[in-house]
Amino acid sequence: MLKTSEVSSGIEAASNSLEILGLETDRWKAVLARDASKDGTFVFGVRSTGIYCKPSCPSRHPRIEQVVFFKGADEAELSGFRGCKRCRPREQGNSPRNESVQRICRYIDGHIDGKLTLKRLSREAGLSPFHFQRTFKKVLGISPRQYIEARRLEKVKESLRRGETVTDSLYAAGFTSRGRLYEKSSSLLGVNPGTFRRGGEGLSVHYTIVDSPIGRLLIGATGNGICAVCIGASDETVESALKEDYYAAVLYRNDHQMKNWAEEFSKYFDGREFPRNLPIDVQATAFQRKVWQQIRSIPYGKTSSYSEVAEIIGKPRAIRAVANACATNHIALLIPCHRVVGKNGDLRGYKWGLKRKQTLLTREKHS
Repeated sequence: MLKTSEVSSGIEAASNSLEILGLETDRWKAVLARDASKDGTFVFGVRSTGIYCKPSCPSRHPRIEQVVFFKGADEAELSGFRGCKRCRPREQGNSPRNESVQRICRYIDGHIDGKLTLKRLSREAGLSPFHFQRTFKKVLGISPRQYIEARRLEKVKESLRRGETVTDSLYAAGFTSRGRLYEKSSSLLGVNPGTFRRGGEGLSVHYTIVDSPIGRLLIGATGNGICAVCIGASDETVESALKEDYYAAVLYRNDHQMKNWAEEFSKYFDGREFPRNLPIDVQATAFQRKVWQQIRSIPYGKTSSYSEVAEIIGKPRAIRAVANACATNHIALLIPCHRVVGKNGDLRGYKWGLKRKQTLLTREKHS
């Protein structure tokens, strides 16, 4: 039987662990949000690279299991990590310019439901609108308006996940109308905000499965356009792939309603490119959208390298991020990621298998 002191000690230890866990959860959320207001309060190291960064670092996010948090640069470097060359975490806190931008970010977060004009923010910063805009963008890499919109959209998404209505969510986040929300959210929410839920909750996805030269092909669509293209050896395989992406959506197999969509894919396998106005409905970040638009511009029968795509979109160092955007493409063939290859023409990863990637490239070339 445990003594009272042992029980008290155990409760205290558990309480401390929960406090640490809660602190790390808040820090991880700040990293995911690239929250500049948290710069100077902690840094995070990435075990796989040996590099540490500040929360607002624009670099690609690591996996959470690779992350370790530190109170500051000294503690991170004593643990063997070196500072990131992009966000320069050791300079954080020493720069009045950085501190000023952090302060404005905190101000924005505290007044997100209000009217945040450039004039109002620059006055709060004590700078002219021109110098404030330039300073803010130099520190964070995005404009004040882009930061405000990103924070408002994040607030809308959080509200929708809690089950709140679109109307309540948009006004609480500072949007003045539904139209304004739909206009600004298309690149981040993908599907319309009224049906945005985790895993497609609230969506109805109709699909059909047809045969093709590369196996069974599933085409899924919402009322706004095609939202899924899955390839596999059997109906069960492609249906499982659809359920992974839309596990909370209502899925219907409807061969008749999807007949016209299926015919477009048949034409593709007969050697014709998809129509440019074919509607699609997928979630995408601004970066993914930029990558996918470039990939869709690669001519039928041609290829481009990951580095070429990165160069064209103005992010020459984002080669790995381009590859990740290809891996997260839910509508194969329509966004032809199979046309993106290695620098020397070698085939790299493909969600549906390298053999299918080679088959698609060979068919397009000969067609």
